[in-house]
Amino acid sequence: MTSTPEGLVAIAGRTSLRERVAESLRAALVSGRMVPGPTYSIPALAEQFGVSATPVREAMLDLVNEGIVTPVPNKGFRVVELTDAELDQITELRRLLEVPTVSSLSGSLDGAAIKLLRRLAGDVRDAAGRGDVVGYVEADRELHLTLLAQAGNLRLVEMVGRLRDQSRLYGLEQLALEGVLIDSADEHLRLIDALESGDRHATEQVMAHHLDHVRGIWATRREERA
Repeated sequence: MTSTPEGLVAIAGRTSLRERVAESLRAALVSGRMVPGPTYSIPALAEQFGVSATPVREAMLDLVNEGIVTPVPNKGFRVVELTDAELDQITELRRLLEVPTVSSLSGSLDGAAIKLLRRLAGDVRDAAGRGDVVGYVEADRELHLTLLAQAGNLRLVEMVGRLRDQSRLYGLEQLALEGVLIDSADEHLRLIDALESGDRHATEQVMAHHLDHVRGIWATRREERA
C-alpha cells in the first residue's frame, strides 16, 4: 500500500524544480509528515506537488543517495528510520559545530547580513504562526544555514545541512497547536540581537538553548512511546 504525506503544497512554477521538490520532501521528512513504514509512490507525490513524475523521481533518488529514504522495487520509497540514540548523536554533532561557529560571528556581521537574518527569522515565525510545519522546517533550515555561511566555511554549512536533513522532529503538529513553535521561532530574534550587540556569551547561550529544544522534543516523544 502506498501513501502520500498530507500538507505538501504545489510547487510548479518555482525555479530549480528538482531541488525545490527535494527541499519540500526533506522538510516533510524532518517535520514528521513523512514517516517510516508507508511506501510513498512517485505518481502520488507528483500529483500532490502538482508537477510531473520526473523531478519527483530525481529528487527521491537524491534522497536515496543521502541515506534519507530507501527504494522499494516497483512500488516507491520508504523513509529510513533512525533510533533515538542516532537522533541524539545528530543533535550533539550540531551542538559541536554550530554553537562555536555562531558565537564566533558575534559583533562581526554587517547591517546587510543582520537585515537578511531578521527577514529570514520573520519567515520562520510566520510559518510557526500559521501552523505550517513543513514551511517552518524549510524556513528554519534556510535561516540556520544562511547564518552559518557568514563564517565562510561552506563545507561546514553542507555538513550541518546534511545533519538537519537526517533529523526527525516528530510531534511538530501538536507543538504548533500549543504555540511552542512560535516560542522557538522567537529565539532566533534573540539570537540575532545578541549577534548584533557583539555579546558573544549571550550568543553562545541562546544558540545552545535553541538546539536543546530539539533534544527536548525527542525526549518528549520517547516518553510518549514508552
